[in-house]
Amino acid sequence: MNNPTRNIHKFILKYLAPNASHFWSTKQPLVWIFAVIIGVAVAYVAIIFRKYIGYIQYAWIGETSEIFFDKLASVPLYLRILVPTLGGLLVGIIVYYFAPTKRPEGVADVIGARAEGTASISLKRGFANIIAAGLTLGVGGSAGREGPIVHFGASLASAIANFINIPPSSRRSLFGAGVAAAVSASFNAPIAGVLFALEVVLGHFAVAAFVPIVIASVVATLIVRHHLGDFPGFAIAKYTILSFWEFPAFALLGVVAAISAVGFQSTVRLFDKAAQMVKIHDIIRPAIGGFIIAIMSLFVPEIIGIGYEATNKALQGDYTLAVLFLLLAAKTVAVAVTLASRLVGGVFSPALYIGAMTGGAFGLMASMAIPELASETGVYAIIGMGAVTAAVLGAPISTVLIVFELTADYHITIALLLSVSIATGLSQAVQGQSIFHWQLTNKGIYLDRGSHRQIARNVTVTDLLDRCEPTAYTPDKFAITDTLTIDNTLEDAINKFGAFTDCEKMPVIETHQKTGEKTIIGYVSHVRALQIYNYALVATNIEEHN
Repeated sequence: MNNPTRNIHKFILKYLAPNASHFWSTKQPLVWIFAVIIGVAVAYVAIIFRKYIGYIQYAWIGETSEIFFDKLASVPLYLRILVPTLGGLLVGIIVYYFAPTKRPEGVADVIGARAEGTASISLKRGFANIIAAGLTLGVGGSAGREGPIVHFGASLASAIANFINIPPSSRRSLFGAGVAAAVSASFNAPIAGVLFALEVVLGHFAVAAFVPIVIASVVATLIVRHHLGDFPGFAIAKYTILSFWEFPAFALLGVVAAISAVGFQSTVRLFDKAAQMVKIHDIIRPAIGGFIIAIMSLFVPEIIGIGYEATNKALQGDYTLAVLFLLLAAKTVAVAVTLASRLVGGVFSPALYIGAMTGGAFGLMASMAIPELASETGVYAIIGMGAVTAAVLGAPISTVLIVFELTADYHITIALLLSVSIATGLSQAVQGQSIFHWQLTNKGIYLDRGSHRQIARNVTVTDLLDRCEPTAYTPDKFAITDTLTIDNTLEDAINKFGAFTDCEKMPVIETHQKTGEKTIIGYVSHVRALQIYNYALVATNIEEHN
């Protein structure tokens, strides 16, 4: 007689087996557990990082918080010049001798590591970068603190992934968890942390990645709220939109925000290009940047540090139109100098600062033009802050959610969506890429042209090679244009096969370093190249929709 219970048991196992098998093979339970650990660790690092900046700041200004302009005025002139300059020199020493890449790193490097498929950033890189960033911000460098925390969160997640030996797709999910925890801990905004990791770093919204990212984000937020309180990054008053007739003005603000974002990014690019043309030792370069920032701060002290105090004042409508324009221009130049001189910091806070000044100035002009319809200046400052930041970072969804979590105002969020969409669209139309993608382009990673191109660059010719007995290369048998080298990528191979349509396979040559003799070490077939490319595309597609 058949046992109904056994039949039900078999049916359940048969039904669950395919999905359960994938769940266990990708080590999801282990990933979830370590997402908790990452959330806790990144939250405490974010707290310590804030205090680290504050203690350095206290040593010369006498204030640990972001509200320090009043005390800065009483600091002796020689200290206001000496501290940023010597601090910059120390940053140069740290980056040159202790950072494996010998350069500042940030969110762009995190995105690049994910795009290359490895999702790997060494913990040494993370520590060196965050120590140099804290010093930069503590001595008055004009940059943000969120980027270095995101970079460290990713490096910690990478180290943990190496330790527990998980599959590549799970590794990238844990990588995103480190990013989400960092953003959440920085802004006290868990939803925005989740969306930033998915939208900007991973580039997809797969459920398998969603769970560990949410876990890390929530845990980090709870830890930060326990120690620092449930306070947003900015003190934003309760504002209301007076009339729906203002929405055309919000749309126009999106256009203005795009102009501001393009101006900011163009200035950063211009200064970076100019700095590369000047041959200075990498240790000295940050000291020069610190000196320039110090001189600028004697006239416009609001440019130094992460700029939360000035941003808060703009959001509260405390500045005149002339001051808003001055701070907008001065901060843009100060951030460009900071980044070009290889001082270490992010662009998130500066983008918020510039956006608040842009929106505040627009709001004041709107209230002059149509005083009976215009809302308070703070409303426009909030919307401008979000619109410029979204356009600069290329992260419209995350930015909207950050502002929503800061304001908890649904009506302002609707207006923000309108401005953000216009600002992001116009900025992309003019420049074609966010500031992160521009930084990646400088490193030879072209994400703005589609993920398929980077996939082809991640595979080398050695992965396709059918080896043979080494034989001497003879130009009369193969033209140099019909060959590949071991340094070529899958993209190079596909392009060459495309140029020679009747070619079924190409020899791979290796050049002897001392003699210069060329040797054929194997062959790559056209079919094999296309097959590997197809496998890589399918694997990426599966991960993004799993």
